[in-house]
Amino acid sequence: MPISGISEKEIQIPEGVTVTINNGTFTVKGKKKEQSRTLDHMRIISKVVGDKVIISCEFPRRKDNALLGTFAAHIQNMITGVTTGFEYKMKIVYSHFPVKVSIKGDVFVIENFVGEKFPRKAKILGDTKVVSKGDEVILTGPNKEHVGQTAANIESATKIKGYDPRVFQDGIYITQKGGI
Repeated sequence: MPISGISEKEIQIPEGVTVTINNGTFTVKGKKKEQSRTLDHMRIISKVVGDKVIISCEFPRRKDNALLGTFAAHIQNMITGVTTGFEYKMKIVYSHFPVKVSIKGDVFVIENFVGEKFPRKAKILGDTKVVSKGDEVILTGPNKEHVGQTAANIESATKIKGYDPRVFQDGIYITQKGGI
């Protein structure tokens, strides 16, 4: 029984999306959005064949197989990002002091959090759009990592130190995440 020494992953490219590879840099173009990312490793071979992206490795080790799955997931997330995008919903929770939030450029500003005098700030990354409606904050964008990291920045900016989190539950928390 012959043993195949090649491990490969195939990613289907949907209609209206183009993927190009140039020296390990993947560029994914959709209707209105475009993303580029460098995914390069000396043992991984990547190519576009028809309507599929094929990532392969000859005689893979355990780490190489893991890297194949990682590269495939990154490319799939880029394709999803340029076609539909990603959306995170967050909820503003407070018990006594009403929290006021605003967006100033690429900074999310949280004022009057637990009655504090000075505002707390969180960085908004990349092309992430942040909208605040009442006690809900909605983050949307084509890059999953930027949208997720922006949500994590907002959540960690409202962390209360020195108090029991079971009692003092004030903060801004992720309630829903996924594609649009």
